Amino acid sequence: EMSDRRTALLDSLNHKQPSRMPIDFGGTGWTGMHAACVAALRERLGLPKRPVRVHDMGQMIGFFEDDLADALELSASLVMPPSTSFGNSLDEWKEWKTPWGQDVLVPKGAALTTDANGDILIHPQGDFAAPPSGRMPKSGFYFDNIIRDPGFDEDNPNPKDNLEEFGILSPDALARMAKSAAHARAGGRAVTCGIPGASFSSISGVPGQSLKHTKGIRSLEEWYMSLVSRPEYLAEVFAGQAEILLKNLALVREAVGDNCDVACLCGADFGTQNGLLCSEAALRELILPCYRKVNGWIHANTPWKTIKHCCGAVEPLMQLFIEAGFDAINPVQCSAAGMVPRQLKDKYGDRLTFWGGGVETQTTLSWGTPDEVRREALERCGVFAAGGGFVFSSVHNVQIGTPIENIMAMLNAAREFNGQPALKHA
Repeated sequence: EMSDRRTALLDSLNHKQPSRMPIDFGGTGWTGMHAACVAALRERLGLPKRPVRVHDMGQMIGFFEDDLADALELSASLVMPPSTSFGNSLDEWKEWKTPWGQDVLVPKGAALTTDANGDILIHPQGDFAAPPSGRMPKSGFYFDNIIRDPGFDEDNPNPKDNLEEFGILSPDALARMAKSAAHARAGGRAVTCGIPGASFSSISGVPGQSLKHTKGIRSLEEWYMSLVSRPEYLAEVFAGQAEILLKNLALVREAVGDNCDVACLCGADFGTQNGLLCSEAALRELILPCYRKVNGWIHANTPWKTIKHCCGAVEPLMQLFIEAGFDAINPVQCSAAGMVPRQLKDKYGDRLTFWGGGVETQTTLSWGTPDEVRREALERCGVFAAGGGFVFSSVHNVQIGTPIENIMAMLNAAREFNGQPALKHA
């Protein structure tokens, strides 16, 4: 018997009008909230006080436990990834006090040190002897990647150097995913599963923060220039990555079985606020063939839907995402150039599900009044939710410092649109 919340999300992905608009927070790595916001939300709803589990150390994203997801009547649950981007497995946890004074749980293997400035460093794979690959400034709220650029042989670059972080998933990692997927399925929500190594050209991954020592092209500037100056090199990297990914997809399918509804694939951003970071032609040539292979395999071998994350002014790429076989696009950054809700819905809404776009986190949610948040959310729902093809969430992860009144206003606006009563709070 499928729960209403799961059915609503699957109907939406199939462009059927759902019984009510699905709402997602915490269901993907791109629709979460900073650990500080998760704690504030738990407190506002009167849920038991417990330290928030941080499953994404870079962005310090907090896990939505079942009691929180149930209280908010959310539609999606995240399969905990097997490890963090810094190479720590996510099966055991330890307490850690953040620089802003919050008690959180971080992976037990996280190797954290403090430097002479008071900045916090994280060392890859829990190895204190390896050079740090992430830094949280002492007054900061996130771990930034440390670029460890080894330099490379420009005359004879070796694509294998940029493939080191991609490997076949271990039986342990698959067992952890299977356990997390079974738990997520039992919650009655649709289950989303991040597929490790499925991001092609993701700038957040280029520095190789999970590796103890890096080889190849690890500087972001060099990587972007390579899209133009070394397309053959990158094409070989992507082909190698796709080959590993297809093997891993078969393993993940075997491990999670029917306990998955949506595969979260590529998180690479190709847009800025005002335009594209690289040409559509380069993406068509370099990355489209890989996307087609991966989405093709998933749609031929599983019932899963697939979602692509791509920030910025990416309206010119929507057709490419459709051709690539993606079912949904996130975060739908309507504040970026050309990302007009009504035009996006009219032009692509019958073929792409918009997962996000509910409220602008950079502006309205962070800096507006609760009433402005409510108005924007209701307006977006009015445009995007018609006929399905919409999952309500904010534009990307909710950041630390966002007023809890605004978070509540956003959640209650979505509920108001659905004809659900406002959330009871403590």
